[in-house]
Amino acid sequence: MGRRIVITGAGTGGTLTANRLRRIYDRDQVEIVVIDSDDRHVYQPALLFVPFDMAKPEDIVRPRSKQLHRGIEFRLAEVARVETTDNTVHLADGSEIEYDILVVASGASLLPDETEGLTGPGWGEKSFSFYSLDDATALRDALAGFEGGRLVVNTIDMPIKCPIAPLEFCFLADWFFRERGLRPEVEITYATPLDGAFTKPVAAEHFAGMFDAKEIGLETEFATGQVDGEAGKLISWDEREIPFDLLVAIPLHGGASFIGRSPGLGDDLGFVPTDPGTLQSEVAPNVFAIGDATNLPTSKAGSVTHFEGEIVTGNIEHFLAGEELEGSYDGHANCFVETGFHKAMLIDFNYEVEPLPGRYPNRVGPLPLLKESRLNHLAKLAFQPFYWHALLPGRDMPGIDSQMSMAGKQPVASEKGDNE
Repeated sequence: MGRRIVITGAGTGGTLTANRLRRIYDRDQVEIVVIDSDDRHVYQPALLFVPFDMAKPEDIVRPRSKQLHRGIEFRLAEVARVETTDNTVHLADGSEIEYDILVVASGASLLPDETEGLTGPGWGEKSFSFYSLDDATALRDALAGFEGGRLVVNTIDMPIKCPIAPLEFCFLADWFFRERGLRPEVEITYATPLDGAFTKPVAAEHFAGMFDAKEIGLETEFATGQVDGEAGKLISWDEREIPFDLLVAIPLHGGASFIGRSPGLGDDLGFVPTDPGTLQSEVAPNVFAIGDATNLPTSKAGSVTHFEGEIVTGNIEHFLAGEELEGSYDGHANCFVETGFHKAMLIDFNYEVEPLPGRYPNRVGPLPLLKESRLNHLAKLAFQPFYWHALLPGRDMPGIDSQMSMAGKQPVASEKGDNE
């Protein structure tokens, strides 16, 4: 009788992990079961484009079950809780499924109701989000009818999925209204709880300069405590206020709800405490976590999940063979940052090294780092077919490694000083 691997979540991490494992093990060796509460796989990077009518909702959704290789069982069910002491996943319908290895790939959940007033008066009228397909579609209609006023983009709190997306929204909004001849009538402000435009200093400095050039206001260290939809204003915990005519909010994020009901599995936010190198959970040696479900100090982004997939599957192989795990994941992440006018910037970083200028994926690579270019924009657009046909099926991309390479990168003055 073979071993059973259960994967909770059929998003990016769960799907590519299941497919990678099926490439390694045949059905007689390992049974693979993937559980999810719905059968709609959304290409999340395109949610940014939907409000600007740059992507059609129907073009970015496919059945989850169809993305899994033959021989993988897809279970359409709600997870109630996990009992790691007896290796059992309890489902909401009362049934149970035992596992030899559990992979938590349940992503991050949006918690808009946790912010006072956010989903109250004005929600869906002048207060919106774009972090779900329905929200992005509603915002598209609101932007189409917006003729002027104060547009505020607000990240409620960190961590969030794709932390660069709120900045991209500001850049695309600037382009959108300039193309319509309405930019002089629209005041754009980005309000963030961070002390800069981004978490990494070199990149934050670049983005702040772009905000200035595009006449986008930046409100830092703004910790939103309340949204007054009727009066049209954000109120921070320290009682600062930002008025708005149209609010684009990125709600508080947390882990999947079942994690909070699973003894020892999650932290206070519902994310899984995870070894940063091996991606083994801290709760039990036969539990691994991937993607947005973890508490790792790196971006909750698709590229991170992609790079983690190689590490998770490799360490599951080691675990099943009784071998020592490899702590080789270095927090590698890269992101294409849409900046408008058919251009984008590329950043590449890990736990220790912040985004640096240079070329990607190496010194002769075609893509410039920390610099706007049309080629970066085209590469971001080209990533969607790669996502469906290479990343999700669990294929490796030649020249792109899970560990970050310094080839082609140019250390800035502060980095040189640190290394001397």
